[in-house]
Amino acid sequence: MVGEEGAFVLGWDEVLTEEELSVALKVLCMSEEEFKEYKEQDGWEDDSEEEENSTLSNEALSRLKSPCKKLLYDSVLLTLESYGADLKAEQDLLSNKKAYEKLSRREQQALHVRYGQKRILHQLLELVQ
Repeated sequence: MVGEEGAFVLGWDEVLTEEELSVALKVLCMSEEEFKEYKEQDGWEDDSEEEENSTLSNEALSRLKSPCKKLLYDSVLLTLESYGADLKAEQDLLSNKKAYEKLSRREQQALHVRYGQKRILHQLLELVQ
């Protein structure tokens, strides 16, 4: 269900790996009986109409069913915990010119990437609360 890297790709406006996330959420939020039926049928029957309407934009994410929202929320929290510092610490470092200039060019670039990733994750938290 998930690509080779085992991660979903989120953008500012939508999920970029929407098909993978959609399938993962469906499967992970199934009851045991629904999952057995899913396995017996080798997946879903023709869901083309449902799939056409399942674009995972930010608006669609905020309308997910509660179990899916909780799963995403908890997953985002776990991902944020894996970072060494929180969003506020990254903001403080970016706004402290002296401390920022002490970083190597590579460290500055890594800081910008981490900060952007954390902002997207925090946005997702707000959407699925």
